Amino acid sequence: MIDDLGDKRVVVMGLGRFGGGAATARYLVNQGAQVLVTDLDPPESLGPSLAQLADLPIEYRLGEHRAGDFTSADLIVVNPAVDPRNNNFLRAAAAIGVPTTSEIRLLVSRLPNRGHTIAVTGTAGKSTVTAMIGHILAKTIGTDRVHVGGNIGKSLLNELNRIQHDHWVILELSSFMLESLAEDCWSPHIAVITNFSSNHLDRHVTLEAYQAAKQLILDFQKPDKDIAIFGPCIHNRFLSRVERMCYREQKDLDEGEHPLLLIPGRHNQMNALLAAVAVEKTNGLQWEQAASTLKDFAGLPHRLDFVREHDGTRYFNDSKSTTPQAAILAIECFDRGIVHVILGGYDKASDMQQLADCASQRCRAVYTIGATGEFIAQACTATNAAADVVHCGTVEQAVKQTTNRVRHGDVVLLSPGCASWDQFDNYEHRGGAFIGAVNKYVAPV
Repeated sequence: MIDDLGDKRVVVMGLGRFGGGAATARYLVNQGAQVLVTDLDPPESLGPSLAQLADLPIEYRLGEHRAGDFTSADLIVVNPAVDPRNNNFLRAAAAIGVPTTSEIRLLVSRLPNRGHTIAVTGTAGKSTVTAMIGHILAKTIGTDRVHVGGNIGKSLLNELNRIQHDHWVILELSSFMLESLAEDCWSPHIAVITNFSSNHLDRHVTLEAYQAAKQLILDFQKPDKDIAIFGPCIHNRFLSRVERMCYREQKDLDEGEHPLLLIPGRHNQMNALLAAVAVEKTNGLQWEQAASTLKDFAGLPHRLDFVREHDGTRYFNDSKSTTPQAAILAIECFDRGIVHVILGGYDKASDMQQLADCASQRCRAVYTIGATGEFIAQACTATNAAADVVHCGTVEQAVKQTTNRVRHGDVVLLSPGCASWDQFDNYEHRGGAFIGAVNKYVAPV
């Protein structure tokens, strides 16, 4: 890793549309580097990210990559969305010794105190738990001493000058981010794994490889010094050299002694407990006290987000549901037989059968969209359950189809269980389409 970036030629591989690449480029420029940003997408697809960098002296290569840009670099910063396996450009750079890194590696190598880091991973719920931990700590030790970032959608690189030794850094880490940290042998002081199920097999290929990537959050923790906190039923899957917390909060949850939340779902009650226990380990604050600060936690956008109620029917936007397990959890938040669920999208090589079984058994109706919509519709129909199954193709048509089927007390739920890339730029775009369709067809505003 290059410590002094001044006057170094640094290539940012993948600007992206979520701000991470832009934040990295800004940080590099501020460190005195000569920055080239290269992305396979054309400029018209990267407008918001490019606008963030309009004031900086950055060179761009958009709509293509060129091997010479990589082989002439002093350092390459690879976006997590870029699959490094068999990448000819990275292979050419590696052949002549050009080092590579990532945004998260740049960050953790510069943090002032690993002992004040909490990192969260898992197949589902990691953004919510990360935000909950940040919410609790901000209320108990002060907003200025808490820094939340990572895969939740915010790079902390440009906040490094404000992060002090006694501050707490809370990071959401994806499997892609964790893989990039393996070379640095870095794990956080407090690691939280929310849950685990099949995901991202289009990149990891096997479930074992995906699990190994998640395992990296634990692998470099220090025995007798660091802490690992597990969601229910997964602690035996992940082996750690540090404390295993098969803790009593699961019993408390089963007994109904859980914190009150504005957002629905038993899984969100468990998310709250995981967050509270993590905070308990930072300063000795009892987890019950920590959990009590979540009573005004409104949740994150596009995660079981209440849209509106009309004629006794409630509408929820859960567009961030990008795995079958996440959609199952969302469906199970509501009583059997009242949910009209919208499913489908790009499946990331996930097995959709369990989701189809759950939806057809628990829901009043299933509306399918996107690339996997037809398969899900067929799988639901094959169960011979009572749920109506309607293959709609698009979110707009799905919402339109619900209008003739809903009744007082029903719930219309967008929880696709799939990624959005087949029809939308991202899950926010998909969630916005759902809200727009609700406003158009249900009760025009």
